[in-house]
Amino acid sequence: MNGTTAKQLCLVCAEICEACGEECGKHQHAHCKECAEACRRCAEECRRMAA
Repeated sequence: MNGTTAKQLCLVCAEICEACGEECGKHQHAHCKECAEACRRCAEECRRMAA
């Protein structure tokens, strides 16, 4: 995998994690809130890796 491909993959991962975090964040269950936070952290890290 070259640098461009890795960057694209990280950006796609970030988008997926953000979408998951948004959906889970809509629910009030504790496990949904935990999932939403984990997804947001993952998205942040993926964007950092893509930079």
